[in-house]
Amino acid sequence: MIKVGIVGASGYTGVELARILSAHPEVELTVATSRQYAGKALAGVFPSLKGMVDIVCEDVVLKDLVDRADLFFTAVPHQTAMALVPEFIEAGKKVVDLSADFRIRDAKVYEEWYQAHTATTYLEEAVYGLPELYREKIAKARLVANPGCYPTSVILGVAPLLKAGLIDPDTVVADSKSGASGAGRSAQTGTLFCEVADGFQAYKVGEHRHTPEIEQELSELCGKALKLSFTPHLVPMSRGILSTIYAATSGDTDEKSIRDLYEKQYAHEPFVRVCEAGIYPLTQYVRGSNFCDIGMKLDKRTGRIIILSAIDNLVKGAAGQAVQNMNLMCGLEETMGLGIVPLFP
Repeated sequence: MIKVGIVGASGYTGVELARILSAHPEVELTVATSRQYAGKALAGVFPSLKGMVDIVCEDVVLKDLVDRADLFFTAVPHQTAMALVPEFIEAGKKVVDLSADFRIRDAKVYEEWYQAHTATTYLEEAVYGLPELYREKIAKARLVANPGCYPTSVILGVAPLLKAGLIDPDTVVADSKSGASGAGRSAQTGTLFCEVADGFQAYKVGEHRHTPEIEQELSELCGKALKLSFTPHLVPMSRGILSTIYAATSGDTDEKSIRDLYEKQYAHEPFVRVCEAGIYPLTQYVRGSNFCDIGMKLDKRTGRIIILSAIDNLVKGAAGQAVQNMNLMCGLEETMGLGIVPLFP
């Protein structure tokens, strides 16, 4: 059994990790930290885990934690992670970091969008944890930077087109909508029920911190520096992301050829499902699962391709993808513990 720890177990991502790991046949959860709930059973904080997870939350004291797990998930805010991750790595542990601290390879770019980086020596080593693009590197890594939720939906949605050179990279526009859990579990006015219910709003327009992460990976795919317009929206649901991505085609093509490209690209990907012609992804059809559903439409009138990508922001957008990465890092079957049928309705 592989012993794993969750640092930051009392957030939405932390409890989702605990839920998934509780059914993993090759994992034993040995550490769960929470400063707020130290001394309290995790199943007492989240009754949904009752009878499934028997572990008590504890404060983050590295010297007391480091020898009790082989791999750590750091589900903590950015800046906090960069202070913890080096300690685990130097102790010979593997880490899947779910913050933004190790996703952006260029420290200057990170500091433009976040704050000063105090662990830059690990940026070059960290592997961006999108298995569909970096599976082989992830399998050899000791530090994986789990992608953000919005970037996962956008990158998977547009990757085949950029790799094949079928769209103009300078025309990519991503419009994404997320459930309120994407903002985290901490109390804040903007995600109160009365602020979110019966409404639909854009936020961080032209300045969302996932922008450089998306640009970094799309630039790698097309082989040139790319800038995109990215606008996130908050919708009145608990979980799920639907991204609609627009781009001008770079030559003469047809929808069948584009669909064939996607089906070939993702034919052997266990968690990417390409929708049939005329069918488009819905967030309720991926809810609670590690799937990314992708649909498309070629708008011949405008010469633009429209890609739609749906994920559960807490699973493929966070905890599920983190477990997928853990499986690869530990030499396990990639899908182990993730065979979860989406919850519907």
